[in-house]
Amino acid sequence: MSTPTDPRALAFKTLLAVSGGQYGNLAVDTVLSRHPGLSPADKGLCTTLVYGAIERQTTLDFLISRLSSRPLGSLDGGVLTALRLGLFQLIYLDRVPDHAAINESVGLVPAKVSGFVNAVLRSYLRFEASLGPGAPRENALTTPDAWSARFPELKDDHNRAASVCFGIPEPLCRLYTDAFGPGKADAVMAGFCRRPPLSLRVNTLRTTPDRLAAALASAGAAVRPGSYLPTALCLDGGSVTDLPGFASGDFFVQDEASQLCVRALDARPGMTVVDTCACPGSKSFGAAIDMNNQGRVLCFDLHESKLSLIRKGAARLGITADGPSPVLTAAARDARKPDPALLGKADRVLCDVPCSGLGVIAKKPEIRHKDLSESARLPAIQREILEESAGYVRDGGVLVYSTCTLLPAENQDVVTDFLASHPEFVPYDFAFDPQPGCLVRPIRSQNGMAALTPDDCGTDGFFIARVRKAGTVHD
Repeated sequence: MSTPTDPRALAFKTLLAVSGGQYGNLAVDTVLSRHPGLSPADKGLCTTLVYGAIERQTTLDFLISRLSSRPLGSLDGGVLTALRLGLFQLIYLDRVPDHAAINESVGLVPAKVSGFVNAVLRSYLRFEASLGPGAPRENALTTPDAWSARFPELKDDHNRAASVCFGIPEPLCRLYTDAFGPGKADAVMAGFCRRPPLSLRVNTLRTTPDRLAAALASAGAAVRPGSYLPTALCLDGGSVTDLPGFASGDFFVQDEASQLCVRALDARPGMTVVDTCACPGSKSFGAAIDMNNQGRVLCFDLHESKLSLIRKGAARLGITADGPSPVLTAAARDARKPDPALLGKADRVLCDVPCSGLGVIAKKPEIRHKDLSESARLPAIQREILEESAGYVRDGGVLVYSTCTLLPAENQDVVTDFLASHPEFVPYDFAFDPQPGCLVRPIRSQNGMAALTPDDCGTDGFFIARVRKAGTVHD
């Protein structure tokens, strides 16, 4: 059996916790915090194995069902988890020798089932060899058509083939295909299979992008500029709290899509900004920084227990959040019940509504396995929040609606319905061009709306809509 501190054993333990209902990121953090002596390499391997096995579960289970002499549903949870870990290493981790992937996976299970695990994993090696010498592992079976050609049961069923290819459950594949068409949907799902960078928003109240980039590079971080914004920096991972500048508030973590949402808000010094669904606060922080810590950012969230995240974050970043004239304040409030004292008073309103989160599955892979019926009630809630939040906007003011999903039912449909019943609001288009040398597409809204996809933008899947209320412009 593997030792308790072996990264594969820790990954095995973590995956069993996730199957019991824990979130992957929280389970990983818990396990690693209990083993502070692990080397950075072992921490990295453990994290890669956990996220990879969750992300590719649909693919791995499909292969196990073809390679195993036993039905998938009859396999013990520990056996199935060991098989997923072993297959993931054989298929996706080129630096792990095949014998190590197999032997270590066999060592995770009791002796009475070790022979079975060994046989299934070695069956995969024989299958892989059958692909031929001209099909290196990293290039084999990377498209739905390649899977269809290899497995007859996938032929003429593109959604099922795409599901197996990209590790995304078939019901979600259908939603993406319905939204984008097969070709674009495949590109979006392939984008979700790429490990996203760690994206930072530079706090220009404390430093500059160049100074922070230099400090990160001097500490050994591989840092590069964001694709669209000079205030965005990207890294290939690492412990955020260990990075230079964290303690001093020189940056906070925020995907560039979320940063673009704040930029679309166009908050300026002296303005009044309302963030109706603010936690954990990154968009509010970005607005306050854009305002040069001058004006008012009113942060509301349904849960009082989450507001400490906003207050602590503001304090670390040097955003004035206490004293007689705080720039940022946080209070508990249901977004569907606006503050009457603020109606018609805000220059800018951000409505970042609760959503299915299906645009961030590259960072939170377990989201792809959610029961989609749980999201069916969201559009009604989103419509109500948008309707009530619009009451805060003053004449000439701007409202931004955003989600971290790509489903039209939560995005374009909600905004289109709102505009149809509110002629006083009109689409307010926006555009973002790539920074020099960045190979991403320009972002151009249509009717004030834009969907950001990982294949085109290199960001989370995200949706931004911007509208302006008729009347005198207050800029």
